[in-house]
Amino acid sequence: MNSRELANLHERWTAYQNLPELTNHWYWRPGWRAGRQFYTWHLTFERQPELHHLVTDLQRQLTLPGLDLVPLDGLHLTMQGLGFTDEVNNSDIEAIVAETQRRCTKLPPLELSLGPVDPDAEGVGLLVRPWHRVEQLRTTIREAIGAVWQTVPEAAEGFRPHVTIAYSGSQAPAEPIRDRLNDLRHQQPARVTIRQATLIALRREHRTYQWATVAAAPLTGQ
Repeated sequence: MNSRELANLHERWTAYQNLPELTNHWYWRPGWRAGRQFYTWHLTFERQPELHHLVTDLQRQLTLPGLDLVPLDGLHLTMQGLGFTDEVNNSDIEAIVAETQRRCTKLPPLELSLGPVDPDAEGVGLLVRPWHRVEQLRTTIREAIGAVWQTVPEAAEGFRPHVTIAYSGSQAPAEPIRDRLNDLRHQQPARVTIRQATLIALRREHRTYQWATVAAAPLTGQ
């Protein structure tokens, strides 16, 4: 495991041991409201049987008060936001998609490992590795956006690839969840191959994230 990944996972587990209660993930972030949608580039995980098997097994053991399990078709890795759909015009979206597709086609598919479990106050995730491949893709997407807009939304720093399998739905005590996760820490990770980055229109409904696919940028390595 890459030393950055190992150090980060160790730090997060150490902090989690002292966490008294969960933080409700479902508070409204700035600008969000019911029915509003947000353009963002994600990695999604359709047709990934090894990952789906792992997540199903983990979630079976995480059916606990305070956790909202993520549906298999809702698994995602957040990459780079663009803005609310009512604030971004279609011509900009078309230009950004075209530029992203042009640049991403030079990158090969991502071969990633997901796991072990990686918890924090707002839920339970899976560690993603290697980070540098995901970071390279995010940088490529940000450069594509920068070719269209003078300012790229969101900070380049502070990005930590992860895939959430359960969100915290209330300020529930952390101890029962922590005890269960300690039993799951050593399950084998799943391998996935990601062949595209996906631009989606993201929305929140009934304590889940749902989306409509807007466009895809294939990773073909050509």
